[in-house]
Amino acid sequence: MLRGSAAVVADKAMDPLLGFSVLAVAAFGAGVLNAIAGGGTFLTFPALVWTGVPPIAANATSALAVCPGYLGSALGFRPELAALPRALRLREVILSAIGGVAGALLLLVTPAKVFAGVVPWLLLFATLLFALGPRLAGWVGGSAGGGALARWRSTGLLAVAVYGGYFNGGLGILLMALYLLVGEQRMNTVNALKNLNSFVLSVVSVIAFAIGGAIVWQQALLMAVFATLGGFAGARLARRLPVAAVRAIVILTGLVMAGLFFARAG
Repeated sequence: MLRGSAAVVADKAMDPLLGFSVLAVAAFGAGVLNAIAGGGTFLTFPALVWTGVPPIAANATSALAVCPGYLGSALGFRPELAALPRALRLREVILSAIGGVAGALLLLVTPAKVFAGVVPWLLLFATLLFALGPRLAGWVGGSAGGGALARWRSTGLLAVAVYGGYFNGGLGILLMALYLLVGEQRMNTVNALKNLNSFVLSVVSVIAFAIGGAIVWQQALLMAVFATLGGFAGARLARRLPVAAVRAIVILTGLVMAGLFFARAG
C-alpha cells in the first residue's frame, strides 16, 4: 500500500499564487477536455508533478481532481442518459464500479513503472479504434447478433474500467472507442455514457486511493472545483459541436497523448 506517500511533497521554491493558478487552469482545461474527448489527466498529472507532488501521489490526486468534472459533464448530457433503458444504465454503472475498484487496488500494490511502458500503446490502439469505429462497428454489427454485441460491450467496459481505475489517462478515448465499436453511433449518447461511467469508476477508485493514503488533499480539492466547472462547460460545448469536429478532437487528442507518453517512456 502507499499509505503516507502522499504526505511527502517535494519542496519547491514556488510562488503559491503561481502554483494555485497552474493547478486551477489545468483542472478547468481537464474538465473541458474530458467532457469533449477525454485525456484531461494529461493536464492535471504533469501540473501536480510540476508543483511538487510525487508521481504516484500525483496519479491518485489527479484521479480525484477530475472525478467531479465527469459528474458535471454527465449532468450536461441528462437528456441522452434519460433516453437510455434503465437496466442498461444500471448494468454499466455496476461494471464500471467493479472495474474501477480492481484497477485502483492494482495500482496500490503494483509499481507504476510496470504499467508505464504499456500506456502509450494502449492510447494509440484506442485512438485507432476510435478513428475506425464506424467501419468496424458496421463489420461487427453485420457478423454478430445483438446478444454477442451486448457481451462484447459488457466485457469491454469492464476491461476499460480496470484500466481507468489504474491510470485515468486516455480513459475517455477508450470508452468512446468501445461504444463506437459495439455499434453506438449517436455521438452525444457516446459522450453521455463515457462521462457517467468515468464518474462512477473514478469515485470508487478514489475511495481506494484515499484508504491507501495516496491523495494530496489540498491540491485535489482545489482542482476538483475547477474540473467540475470545466466539465459542465465542456459538456455544453460538446453538444453544440458537429459530430465530425468532436471526432477530430478525439483523434487529435489521442495521437498527441500517445506521442507524449512514448517520448516520456523513452
